[in-house]
Amino acid sequence: MRDRVTVLAPAKLNLALDVVGILPGGYHALDMTMQAISLYERVVIRRSPYLDLTLPGSNVKPGPGNTAIKAALAFFHYTGLLAGADITIYKNVPVRAGMAGGSADAAAVLVGLNELYGARLSMSELCALGAGIGADVPFALMGGTCRVQGLGDLIKALPPMPECWFTVVMPDYGVSTPEAFAAYDKVGSSVHPDCAAQEAAIRAGDLDAVCAAAGNALEECSGAKDNEAIKAALRENGAVTALMTGSGAAVFGVFRTEAEAKAAADALRARWTQVYTAQPVRGGAEVQILRKR
Repeated sequence: MRDRVTVLAPAKLNLALDVVGILPGGYHALDMTMQAISLYERVVIRRSPYLDLTLPGSNVKPGPGNTAIKAALAFFHYTGLLAGADITIYKNVPVRAGMAGGSADAAAVLVGLNELYGARLSMSELCALGAGIGADVPFALMGGTCRVQGLGDLIKALPPMPECWFTVVMPDYGVSTPEAFAAYDKVGSSVHPDCAAQEAAIRAGDLDAVCAAAGNALEECSGAKDNEAIKAALRENGAVTALMTGSGAAVFGVFRTEAEAKAAADALRARWTQVYTAQPVRGGAEVQILRKR
């Protein structure tokens, strides 16, 4: 019986994000293309009679509102297990970036506890638990490339993204998702990406068409003042397209090769300090198997 597991949970980018209506309860109905990328939260979970959370080197608070704690409580409530966990999260994904770092943490905890305690919950069960924690948690569990609709609960797995690389730039401030949506309700957007066309392009393996259909309806109202400057800099350095992810504040460019993405990252670090390169990945939160040498 294992007494600890390590889970890697990928961040996400929105290749497209459209607001298509208002649902009962006032929530926004969304239509999105989401992509998991090779920038990971690393979460170590140990058996414990207590429930403890530490985040070394991070400013994120470990209190009861943290998604990892919510995920653990939801797991133990659902399974009826009288147990606890000592959770350590090594954060690599920027906070308030629109990259679902908090959702990745929650997904990692659900996957890790499922493995650690042999609960054998299905992906459907994990996604149902995740949906009660946050809208992006089901996608963080599934990963890969997906068309995501509704509140984030309607997920359709797509074929892998055509081969490419991403350069992601995070300015020195974050964006509040509720504030971004409140601003959208006031001013709307001139950008409404064609998610159906983008899905078709992914199925066809056509990177140019995927990029042509990219867009984010929240970009104009996010309050992230660096959007246009970052997008312009990415395009000047060879990006096929560039756009904000989620409700911001991170902005990314799509590149054909690793070399182009890394060259762009080097160029943009002269102005922005948090710059990352990553590629599409095909999975979601996953327990790391330690292989004996």
